[in-house]
Amino acid sequence: MTAPAVRELRSLADTAALAAEVAGRLRPGGVLLLEGDLGAGKTTFVQALARALGVARPVTSPTFTLANAYPLPGGGELVHMDLYRLASPSGVYDLGLEEALEGGARVAIEWPGRAREVLDAEAPHRLTLRLEVTAEGARRATLTEE
Repeated sequence: MTAPAVRELRSLADTAALAAEVAGRLRPGGVLLLEGDLGAGKTTFVQALARALGVARPVTSPTFTLANAYPLPGGGELVHMDLYRLASPSGVYDLGLEEALEGGARVAIEWPGRAREVLDAEAPHRLTLRLEVTAEGARRATLTEE
């Protein structure tokens, strides 16, 4: 595990810059775990990550679908999962996590704590981004690599 990198995100441009950095580090078959309270900016970050990866279509929250896949230029895909409404940790398999990782997708997962044991087993190498709203209304982003 690397030492956490902490950044203040005061604008969408700051978010886009961090997303571009994460896009360069999130390799095929890699997982980005997004942690933070409701309204912390998890989906907004995934939208910026998708742009940095070259996704051409709009990225929407998978709160009700639980998983959305977006093709990447040159092949592969970005899979965006939201586990907030997941009924049980093993439900992440029904969403296609295993297949996505084996197929070389880059996977971004909101609310990963809902399936922590499964993710520990399936994605031992991952990035974790913790987003917190500061008193000033900015976001504090803490990025770690495991």
